[in-house]
Amino acid sequence: MTAQARGLHSRVLESLGPAITAGEYPPGSVLRTDELAQRFEVSRSVMREAVRVLESMHLVASRRRVGVTVLPTEEWNVYDPQVIRWRLAGADRPRQLRSLTVLRSAIEPVAAGLAARHATAAQCAELTECALGMVAHSRGHQLEGYLRHDVAFHRVILNASGNEMFARLGDVVAEVLTGRTAHQVMFEDPDPPAVSLHVQVAEAVREGDAARAEALTRQIALGALEELDILAP
Repeated sequence: MTAQARGLHSRVLESLGPAITAGEYPPGSVLRTDELAQRFEVSRSVMREAVRVLESMHLVASRRRVGVTVLPTEEWNVYDPQVIRWRLAGADRPRQLRSLTVLRSAIEPVAAGLAARHATAAQCAELTECALGMVAHSRGHQLEGYLRHDVAFHRVILNASGNEMFARLGDVVAEVLTGRTAHQVMFEDPDPPAVSLHVQVAEAVREGDAARAEALTRQIALGALEELDILAP
């Protein structure tokens, strides 16, 4: 695919994907590729490639002589980072954020406990560096810098758990944290106790204290849910 075709393909996806996840095309809706190609002013081959991507996310199914059918929400690949991003951009953002944060609260404390048992010296050092980076960017409305270190911190926790299933959730967590910042579902400056908890988690992991690492991470998750009650009720 040429650079121009990739640009057209991306433009179609960034319009059609959010429209489907926002419910503008309800489940069961049938979309015609030729009509879509005309609407987006792209070739049929570009349109077909965009549809293939949507099919890989299980948002649609393409059948000969039928067209492209929007699938029920239950069939969507809700762990796909792009699907998460599109859903967070829609009106259903508060429910989606809560659903994802509940998922994090179930997974990340256990991952932190495992990280305290399995993290390498390099991972412990990286975790400490991320936590200190969060502290350094926690004042003065530096949310972009804070986000960068926050995402890296949680990726290290998931990777250091030694569980490949947990590690694969790194992109999911990254999209949740990025979405909260992008859509202003964050305080202008992060909650100081929450920042401090990240530092304490890094310490617990470095010291091999699994119970403490798990308990502290659970506090972080509960705090995130409480923030959503205020910022995205």
